[in-house]
Amino acid sequence: MSSDPWGRVDETGTVYVRTADGEQVVGSWQAGSPEEALAYFERKYEGLVVEIGLLEKRVKTTDLSAKDAQAAIDHIREQVDAHHAVGDLDALRVRLDKLTELVEARREERKAQRAKQSDEARKAKEALVVEAEELSQSDQWRAAGERLRALVDTWKGLPRLDRKSDDELWHRFSHARSAFSKRRKQHFAQLDSQREEARRTKERLVAEAEALSNSTDWGATAARYRELMAEWKAAGRAQREHEDDLWNRFRGAQDVFFAARSSVFAERDAEQAENLKLKEELAEEAEKLLPITDLKASRAAFRTINERWEAIGHVPRDARPKVEGRMHAVERALQEAEETEWRRTNPEARARAEGLTGQLQAAVDKLRGQIEQARAQGNNARADKLERELEGRQALLDQALKGLQEFGG
Repeated sequence: MSSDPWGRVDETGTVYVRTADGEQVVGSWQAGSPEEALAYFERKYEGLVVEIGLLEKRVKTTDLSAKDAQAAIDHIREQVDAHHAVGDLDALRVRLDKLTELVEARREERKAQRAKQSDEARKAKEALVVEAEELSQSDQWRAAGERLRALVDTWKGLPRLDRKSDDELWHRFSHARSAFSKRRKQHFAQLDSQREEARRTKERLVAEAEALSNSTDWGATAARYRELMAEWKAAGRAQREHEDDLWNRFRGAQDVFFAARSSVFAERDAEQAENLKLKEELAEEAEKLLPITDLKASRAAFRTINERWEAIGHVPRDARPKVEGRMHAVERALQEAEETEWRRTNPEARARAEGLTGQLQAAVDKLRGQIEQARAQGNNARADKLERELEGRQALLDQALKGLQEFGG
């Protein structure tokens, strides 16, 4: 019979292992000496020690899931509980128990982490839903549409919640987007309808204006042209591709009529020449108000001059733009003085002016960078196109900077 501190082999070849619960049968050995039997089952014990050591390392240093870790522990524990090895099996059980506790702790830690991530994802998605619902009522069609598309990309980057919560939030989110799309579609459909209606109305007005262009009923026809002009303004704008052509035809028909009427009223030229002289004197009187120093007094004086101006009859057609332009220049100066005074005392206007200037400056800087890049890449056609665009943006920027100076900024 052979033995060691953890096991023995009796005279029948039965191998035993010593545990806290007493000796347990390991197995039967008939193939060699008792020493060889103990050595064999001790090697099996060492194998279990190595296996547990490797599992401990995996649990501590890798992202092995709690489920897989526990399955590996249970597999080793079955071998230990089967007593098919000679060694300190109780010590192995202690190590397995500690490993189980560690795995459970990791499980709870990961569970808490997942709960935290889920809570954060829930709050993030709820915030997206709230913003989408607010945007669904916006009339800023382009900006709101772009923002909603950005929200969708953000949503896709967030982890899913439990199916019920995720579906409910997504339903609200999707509903908000659909509501916005529906309102935007209705808006532009209505706009298209209005412009189409304006086109039909203006085509009718053009047809009547062209039919009247050869009329010699000067008073009634002129009155009707004034009515047609009022109807034209009330009709609103047609589609861009039709508006200018319709206006040119409408205005051209009027010009034909009024040119014919003017030739018939040639005898009135003398009176109109005198009217021109009087209006030139009034224009000169108005120009003396410049530059505007006392806004209130200048406005009152111009009102009086303008009343006298309105009381004077027509002037020759070819002289009208120049003399009226002189009065308009004074009127614009008054308006600019009023606007300057209003802007000077309006912090919101200053803030808008500063914001516009910043946007334009950023656009100019961006275009310059794109031009440099296009030149560097040898794409001169694109660079030339961008330089033409830069000229327009630079002009707007210069104008905005000039306006900003009126605030003293």
